[in-house]
Amino acid sequence: MFVSENLSVNEKGHLTAGGVDTVELAKQYGTPLYVMDENLIRKHCASFKNSIDKYYDGKGLVCYASKAFCCKEMCRVMMSEGIGLDVVSIGELYTAKCAGADFEKICFHGNNKTDEELEFAVENNVGRIIVDNIFELERLNSIAEKKNVTANIMFRIKPGVDAHTHNFIRTGQIDSKFGFALETGEAFEAVKEAVSCSHIHLKGLHCHIGSQIFDIAPFEEAARVMLEFIAKIKKELDFEVDELNLGGGFGIMYTEDNDPVPYENYMEKVSEVVKSCCNQLNIKQPFILIEPGRSIAGPAGITLYTVGGVKHIPDIRTYVSIDGGMIDNPRYILYQSEYEALVANRAGEPRDTKVTIAGKCCESGDLIGEGMKLQKVEPGDVIAVCATGAYNYSMASNYNRIPRPPVVFIKDGQSRVVVKRETLEEIVANDI
Repeated sequence: MFVSENLSVNEKGHLTAGGVDTVELAKQYGTPLYVMDENLIRKHCASFKNSIDKYYDGKGLVCYASKAFCCKEMCRVMMSEGIGLDVVSIGELYTAKCAGADFEKICFHGNNKTDEELEFAVENNVGRIIVDNIFELERLNSIAEKKNVTANIMFRIKPGVDAHTHNFIRTGQIDSKFGFALETGEAFEAVKEAVSCSHIHLKGLHCHIGSQIFDIAPFEEAARVMLEFIAKIKKELDFEVDELNLGGGFGIMYTEDNDPVPYENYMEKVSEVVKSCCNQLNIKQPFILIEPGRSIAGPAGITLYTVGGVKHIPDIRTYVSIDGGMIDNPRYILYQSEYEALVANRAGEPRDTKVTIAGKCCESGDLIGEGMKLQKVEPGDVIAVCATGAYNYSMASNYNRIPRPPVVFIKDGQSRVVVKRETLEEIVANDI
């Protein structure tokens, strides 16, 4: 069993991704190497888009959370699938612009946007700027006034819902750096101020309760809380909120222990809450946005490495050293994130060896995982780490001045480079 549906084993006993031999990819492009299955990315996009069209009668928009994996080609794929973008920096905005993205379908997030970023967003007519705090609202109103335009915004709200996930990726509770709290009255006061701002149009509200969530109940509760707040705004301010962005955070399978809910089930169950609450509260059903990222990109990616050494420490552990590590996947050192891995050139053999996969950085904590089950492994073998399409390339660094790996897209048996391997010259390009 593999954690991603596009993985298999061919007649050579090699791991394939989307029907392409990963050992041959490693030979052709070198390692470390990020590999992304474009067909699987598009399948996930269609799943979300079709379900939001079905359960919200076409009155909704899927925006890909590009922080999961962002490059120009990924933006182009999203556009061709009718998917908008959720961005969190001027760099992601600029990437979207270079790819020719429709800025009306962009949601611009961030808890501390700079004036440069806000000005860039306003100048390029970003469809929705997700305002995180009252100081941002005031600065944005001033910027829009100077440019004699009206900025379309949504407020990020903390609904106070426990997402049952890692503390570092919980964002919906009151103790979070993101957004306005409901409990303190802060959110309501912000709405009052926004309604009175001369160059601000409050299009809607946004919430995001966390990441890698497997339960549907927290999403249902978040929708209920947000709709009750929309009803309060209508009743007390006579202002109707047009849009509700319910964020993302849908869990994926990293290991066989994970049991993600089919995406359509999320859409169906939450839509039932939205429709019933709108009827009970006597408010119009808002235009619904969602922001999946990991669930689109994560399962579609694998990372390939070459084994440089195998070090047995009797009665302690076996270290398998690879030519990458925390520079291309820092999630284990950050969150102790678990992965499935296998020896790509022996993928058909049993995984009966327990190892620690160690990276090449000068850090004891540079690991991909501990106690991982692999096939028998030797120097020169190719190791594939699965479900690395999200938060790997996007979090990669040049620690120890190691160049970042390339990204290869595979589609219909063919492969192409969409992000080039970084060169040594590029490592020193900005040095004076």
